[in-house]
Amino acid sequence: MTSSRTGGQILVDQLITHGVKQLFCVPGESFLAVLDALHDASIDVTVCRQEGGATMMAEAQGKLTGKPGVCFVTRGPGATNAAAGVHIAHQDSTPLLLFVGQVAREALGREAFQELDYGAVFGTMAKWVVQIDDPARVPELVSRAFHVATSGRPGPVVIALPEDMLTEAATVADAQPYAVVETHPGAAQIAELQQRLSQAERPVVILGGSRWSEAATQQFAAFAEAFSLSVYCSFRRQMLLSAEHPCYAGDLGLGANPRMLERIRNADLVLLVGGRLSEVPSQGYELLAIPQPKQALVHVHADADELGKLYRPTQGIHATPQAFAEAVSALRPASPPVWQAETKAAREDFLRWSDPAPIRIPGPLQMGEVMQHLREVLPADTIFCNGAGNFATWVHRFWPFRAFASQLAPTSGSMGYGLPAGVGAKRLWPQREVVVFAGDGDFMMHGQEFATAVQYGLPILVVLLDNAMYGTIRMHQEKHYPGRVSATQLRNPDFRGYAEVFGGHGERVASTAEFGPALARARASGKPAILHCLLDPEAITPGSTLQSIRKAALAAG
Repeated sequence: MTSSRTGGQILVDQLITHGVKQLFCVPGESFLAVLDALHDASIDVTVCRQEGGATMMAEAQGKLTGKPGVCFVTRGPGATNAAAGVHIAHQDSTPLLLFVGQVAREALGREAFQELDYGAVFGTMAKWVVQIDDPARVPELVSRAFHVATSGRPGPVVIALPEDMLTEAATVADAQPYAVVETHPGAAQIAELQQRLSQAERPVVILGGSRWSEAATQQFAAFAEAFSLSVYCSFRRQMLLSAEHPCYAGDLGLGANPRMLERIRNADLVLLVGGRLSEVPSQGYELLAIPQPKQALVHVHADADELGKLYRPTQGIHATPQAFAEAVSALRPASPPVWQAETKAAREDFLRWSDPAPIRIPGPLQMGEVMQHLREVLPADTIFCNGAGNFATWVHRFWPFRAFASQLAPTSGSMGYGLPAGVGAKRLWPQREVVVFAGDGDFMMHGQEFATAVQYGLPILVVLLDNAMYGTIRMHQEKHYPGRVSATQLRNPDFRGYAEVFGGHGERVASTAEFGPALARARASGKPAILHCLLDPEAITPGSTLQSIRKAALAAG
């Protein structure tokens, strides 16, 4: 289109050109011209209740699809509220476009109403921050934003929009739709990897990061099975290999299986694909030595800057996970791998570790049995969403992720993520079942977005574990300051009533026997639902209690 259009109309036309079907926003007067252009556009707009929640919804869609999630927020307070979602996208390597209103160009630099220097505010957590001052450059700069967000290591891009630029007219052609560039490994690199595998005795694989696809995970699964390789998924990336795959051996998260960690430490070859092995999956940077791991390390990453950044690889392969998976999918070992028994043993360790049946915790609500029930009744492709807190261990350890794009959880450890992520997922794929696991403190960070779920008729299911405290922080208090409880206790509402007054379905679950029927009623309601599960405060993790942690700390002096 080359007729004269306002900056706001040009911007919306670019979003359509680049394939945007949905976006999230909290409206603001600073981008009224965009809202007006969206009135007649073919883009579904989800109106949210807080900018952090809106940005997390967009980030969740970026995580599920690999395409940039899109969010619009207003200047100043709107932008700073949105920062939590930008930080998640940064640490989780998720493509995200955050469009932020800005004061009029003539008022810039005067600290006008709600003015911010977005380069200074977002510069350390975004891949690129740009302000569009000329409507004629909107196609150019929006196209570049899509390319930056999806290239190399994906991440967030922040685009500032002066309000007067959005109402100014210009005549300019639309950009061409963006296309993601795949970086392929060379034939010599694949041959070298196969040679290394032929000489190894205890190889392991760690999968992580973004830029995967369902086809790539299937191709890699075939490669792993052909070579009988033990495969571990990085923190909150468990959907990269089915838990039912014979080579799957666990995830590198918080509270990881000690036997799994020992196997990785004793490996003679580590194939790290897509991930960075940052603080949590590396167990505090102790799993592999920095800068020179004692294990031979083959690191595959889409961003050349990540190769050697922390760990000096024995072999660095600059390639996207999709291109790498395709390249190795046809490889076959020259002879039966000598490590087959070790792979089988690692698999058996995982099955024992992830079995919820033996788990017993204080109180009448037994979460091991709850997880077993969920495993029995929910579809294999259920999308599980969670924020941050000890409660998430129940999902990470005991739910068997079997489908690609079925896990939404922040590697950045951001509280309040689960509910907005669930809204984003259900808005994207209404046919998929979506379950949000939340703690009481975690839920209240963005609990207002339950209203968004009701407004758009999104029947997500929230399993809310209420122990009346910030449990993770309380756990650390008992470890380091035993018996000195400070600033971690909470007084909570009746979350069943909370769901009902918003127009959703609510249930109160105080015992194991109550959970199954409550779950069935919630799923049958056709409404967004909250199962308010009352958890004994002593049940701080699947394997320990507050009292045992306190006693151990006191005994240690």
